[in-house]
Amino acid sequence: MNYTINKEDIENYNDSCDSISFPTYTTQLMNLANQNAHGTWPVVVGKMSDLFPKFLESDEEINIDGWRRWYLERYPDSLEKATDKILEHVDNLRNAIELIDKEMVENWVENFVIYKTYNGLYVQKAILAFLANKKGTTYRLANAIEESHGIDGYVGDVPYSIKPDTYKYMERSSEVIDVKMIYYTKTKTGLKIEVEE
Repeated sequence: MNYTINKEDIENYNDSCDSISFPTYTTQLMNLANQNAHGTWPVVVGKMSDLFPKFLESDEEINIDGWRRWYLERYPDSLEKATDKILEHVDNLRNAIELIDKEMVENWVENFVIYKTYNGLYVQKAILAFLANKKGTTYRLANAIEESHGIDGYVGDVPYSIKPDTYKYMERSSEVIDVKMIYYTKTKTGLKIEVEE
């Protein structure tokens, strides 16, 4: 049998109900500021996955107040340091929000829907052009007949099929692609590619 325990129930069972409420949207902005500030990174507040088990093994009473005491004895300035880092980025967000108008939102939406979608989903051409540049040769996309044989394009005279790296682990019943493969992984900064030679 499967069960689900929601966040509120966990807090109730642990006798640690969070009594702090925040106005709408403020936690989203603070989370965003923290992502930029790294205010709650281990270097600032400690690594919780290491610290909490140590707390559980301590002589401290195992409740929310005991955890607070135990933690603050070891990291007395961490909450203030994290707060200062995050607040600086909240101020940056506050200043940035003042710059946002309808035209900027329209430009952002167009950039997201048109440019980012195109460049994020249409990677074959970019990969072939990159590889051709590295090899000092030309490239071209496959025509319809070549595509029916699993070819996405050519670098020089060499045909390639271009697939996301997850393709390597997918079950494929009858598909056989008898050309060199290029596997790619999307990263935060672009693409990582693996080329069969």
